[in-house]
Amino acid sequence: MKYFKLSEFDCKETGENKMDTDFLDKLDMLRGRCAFPFTITSGYRSPNHSIEKAKRRPGKHSQGIAADIFVKNGYEKYLIVEHAMELGFTGIGIAKNFIHVDTRKTTQVIWTY
Repeated sequence: MKYFKLSEFDCKETGENKMDTDFLDKLDMLRGRCAFPFTITSGYRSPNHSIEKAKRRPGKHSQGIAADIFVKNGYEKYLIVEHAMELGFTGIGIAKNFIHVDTRKTTQVIWTY
């Protein structure tokens, strides 16, 4: 990866990291297109991570195909969403301070938190 260290995606509770390499390559391309640094607030989450354990079934983070990117303002949100859609990310979540991106194989979705 050009813009990231693999350790940026380690599970915050267990230290595990089973990120999908195709996802990471696509995220690296997204970072290049946006042309500003990304801070990853959540990458891989072990199925034993408290957030994943609270779910009915573990989500995209536990599959290694999702990341949350800290954003400072609406312009960064706009650029991330625009380029994520162009690159084929299929799950995009928009929160106050972060954007979630994933490469789910099901229906393409965008949601807000």
